Amino acid sequence: MKVNRNRTFYYIREGISSIFNHSLMSFASICIIVAFLIIMGSFILLAVNINALIGELENDNIILAYVHENVSESDARAIEQTLASIPNIDRVNFVSREVAFERFMRRYDEEERFTDIDYMVFRHRYEIYVEDVALIADTQQELRYVPELASVSANLTIAQTLVTIRNVVSWVSVIIIAILLAISLFIMSNTIKLATYERREEIAIMKMVGATNSFIRWPFIFEGFILGVTGSLIAYLSIISLYGLTSGRVHDFEAGFFQLVAFSNVSVPLFLLFTGIGFGVGVGGSGFALNRYLKV
Repeated sequence: MKVNRNRTFYYIREGISSIFNHSLMSFASICIIVAFLIIMGSFILLAVNINALIGELENDNIILAYVHENVSESDARAIEQTLASIPNIDRVNFVSREVAFERFMRRYDEEERFTDIDYMVFRHRYEIYVEDVALIADTQQELRYVPELASVSANLTIAQTLVTIRNVVSWVSVIIIAILLAISLFIMSNTIKLATYERREEIAIMKMVGATNSFIRWPFIFEGFILGVTGSLIAYLSIISLYGLTSGRVHDFEAGFFQLVAFSNVSVPLFLLFTGIGFGVGVGGSGFALNRYLKV
């Protein structure tokens, strides 16, 4: 047990020592990881905020279901549970004709031509919010089977447009992130290969004196681990600062009409993603770059 512990300490010490002995290549490796993760994180946060904005617009895209004129208010309220049980309906809000009248008058309070309107010209109605706006047409059709409803109104054009925008944003984000990841892995792999090439004689000497592949490999793996995690932490702290600065600017520019998604909502997944990529690139890249020099 003591031998294994001493060997582990040796691997860690050699990995840290190698970082400082090859400081330029180590710095280049960290910079590549930081740059990639900041760019990737920015695209992720942009996609999250666009989806959140589209979600808000989707929530405003409600279905209006008008009750028949001859249905009393008590009977109109009685169908609320029936409406709420229809698939894809998130919640329903009953609006009496009196409330509808008050809303109308507040909207057109300066229009003299509407001053003589009686509230009885309005009908009881339901404001219906759906779970998935992509299924709003099917939900509208289901509502038409409710006998107490005279008509069901939904803006299908806007709904379809929002769904299309949401899908395009999602696919474009995935494609861009995949491209960035591929480019970053290529650059990082070549950087690690270059760093390993500079130490090929050191590896060859260790092989000639009988060192096993695992004994040679582990210090490089610890070195890659340290570089990868360090780069990911720097990138994570940088993205926090940049996002906070951007959020404040957007809030001031839009005067509060639109706020970016709180970073706390995505902090944990983003941290896990950054550290996972940093670990994978650092350890995986180091291990892969060593393969050709261990085959002696």
